[in-house]
Amino acid sequence: MGQPLQWGTMQIGTFARGAFAAFLALTSLAGGAGAAHAQTANGIALEAQFDTAFGTEVRAPRDYTASYEGVLQQQLARLADGSRGRIGLFAIDLATGQEVAVLGDQRFPMASTSKIAIAATFMEGVERGRWSLSSDFPLLLPVASKPFSSQVAPVRAGEHLSARQLIELMITRSSNTATDALLRAVGGPDAVNAWMRRAGITEFNLSRDIATLVRDDGEVNPATSIDTRDSATPRAMVQLIAGLHQGKWLSNSSRQVILGAMERCRTGTRRIPALLPAGVTVAHKTGSLNNTSSDIGIMTGPDGRTIAVAIYVTGQGTRPAREAKIANLARALYDGYAQQAVVASRQMVNAQY
Repeated sequence: MGQPLQWGTMQIGTFARGAFAAFLALTSLAGGAGAAHAQTANGIALEAQFDTAFGTEVRAPRDYTASYEGVLQQQLARLADGSRGRIGLFAIDLATGQEVAVLGDQRFPMASTSKIAIAATFMEGVERGRWSLSSDFPLLLPVASKPFSSQVAPVRAGEHLSARQLIELMITRSSNTATDALLRAVGGPDAVNAWMRRAGITEFNLSRDIATLVRDDGEVNPATSIDTRDSATPRAMVQLIAGLHQGKWLSNSSRQVILGAMERCRTGTRRIPALLPAGVTVAHKTGSLNNTSSDIGIMTGPDGRTIAVAIYVTGQGTRPAREAKIANLARALYDGYAQQAVVASRQMVNAQY
């Protein structure tokens, strides 16, 4: 069951490396403004009290001193105002290591963004010779059943497709029946969690197959509560996609199966890619469930600059409103990193003279 959130504010993460100083701020934003209402020492005390009662995972206390460094942080704070539902974001410039976050370490429903981890687990099996991309598996079609009537929703076998076809459908079309076929093949949610742990990613928990997740959707409102089932932090999901992009765990051919499908993603045209400038390519995977919309991906600019990002939006009134939040946050991130690259380049030139 979800744990109710009693604070409606957000955590602003930091640029942790490179030429930018680290900072941490938790703010109470009224109408998107970043005014601070308490001294830093008092804010730290509030944070400690909150952690004692609830743990750091749901931290979002009021009245913590806001300390913004730069236009990007301020803009993200305004855009990610959580007054109409929690918004989580984590991003990293893969060239410089500069990070930024909003509730980056809080759990959000993964929905279909978990499919990237399922695909990675399957591709590890390919590399170990357990099966191949030409191996075929049956689509798993849901059988009608009442919500919560069984621990696992009933399914029946459908058409057999090759693993390559299943991965393509799972990522480009977000096919749930293809996903459950591969999830069963790898050994279920526990096998995916085990792969993620081997990859060093801990804040990730796949609990159910997709048929069960969809059938029982709506039990918890993600805008006001945290359900740790089938959840991850934005930071964890960026660790996953950035690691795949960088070739940390899989061979080049294996990771290209996944990343190539992400580049061909047909869902979420109104999310990360929607407002990006011409020439920016996006490899991404969307997720949608009750009162939540998300998108995780790699944005690559014409100059080769690459940003890994995960955006999770709950509430906001409607799905189009959530998608608009994702699109605006993605554009703000892209422009912000681009501006910082220009400033860093000028500083370097000036230092030479």
